[in-house]
Amino acid sequence: MAAKKPSVLAASRNDPQLHPSALRDPALLLVSDWQMARYVSMLLCRVQQRLESRMLVNPGIQVLASDSPKRVRDQTTLIPSDPRDYAVAREAEVFAMTEALKLQDSIPEVAATSLIGVIAKLEMIVGADRDIGDPTDFPWPHIASVLRDLKAIAGGLPVGRRSRERTRSDVAKHWESAVKLVAALKEETQRTTVAM
Repeated sequence: MAAKKPSVLAASRNDPQLHPSALRDPALLLVSDWQMARYVSMLLCRVQQRLESRMLVNPGIQVLASDSPKRVRDQTTLIPSDPRDYAVAREAEVFAMTEALKLQDSIPEVAATSLIGVIAKLEMIVGADRDIGDPTDFPWPHIASVLRDLKAIAGGLPVGRRSRERTRSDVAKHWESAVKLVAALKEETQRTTVAM
């Protein structure tokens, strides 16, 4: 049975940062894409959190900043001029995380062709549990134990470097999608308000 390669892996095949063995095993391509999607979602999460903290630090009410009006003016320059930036950052993070979840969902469709590929699939499974669940419940400690055993026998995943170019491209892709979504939601809200 031939290994099934989901269409979401197309970007990785052309990534010069991939370890050569990754090009032979679809599971290594999958884990590479998944790691990149998680990294991009983490970056977008940080952007969203920074914008959120700026909104909390300076909601625009001078009374809250008692030390000086100058401090309030200085902090205001840090806040983006477009109030939709926070909503866009939040939605861009959701798009990136959705991409990572889609890659996780494709694990059963991808056949590993090496022991390292099996390790890659287990890394994704255990890594996903760290994000969403309690890793102390059955079967997570057991799966983590099998993963440790496999790594001791076969070694770990090949180390790849993240391409800044690809990171920027992925962030821009999710940001653009989020901008379109927020604009569409605003337009829909305005139409609904006018119709009432």
